[in-house]
Amino acid sequence: MDLILWRHADAVDGIPDISRELTAKGTKHAHLMADWINARIPDDTRILVSPAIRALQTADALKRPYIINKSIAPEADVMSLLLAAGWPDAGGTVMLVGHQPAFGRAAMLLLSGIETDMSIKKSGLLWISNRVRGTTQQNVLRAVISPDMV
Repeated sequence: MDLILWRHADAVDGIPDISRELTAKGTKHAHLMADWINARIPDDTRILVSPAIRALQTADALKRPYIINKSIAPEADVMSLLLAAGWPDAGGTVMLVGHQPAFGRAAMLLLSGIETDMSIKKSGLLWISNRVRGTTQQNVLRAVISPDMV
């Protein structure tokens, strides 16, 4: 299984948090990243998106169908993210579009076995694969990229 964690792009400050929209910079970065992502992910990638407006606007840049999933809303915890994705047994490629700090914590748990904080830039992503070699299950970091690298 491949799991892609794509953090939402830059958003305006404000309340309520769920209604914050992307800034002009955020919209530009979402489209840059969407072009990079679309060139690499399979057509049948399952995309799950937080119900927060900024996450929905980020995912819209992909121009692909997605499912809104409350389990990856701004207050989500790591286990909610992994359960929503079906990690590691769902198979195929699953992309989550959502928020810090849960995305960074999930990445650290999968890569190091320890749930601790890690910062992911706005509109940045991590791509992690799960595979079995012999009798050992491994999580492999495939990509880490942010809009300033595209």
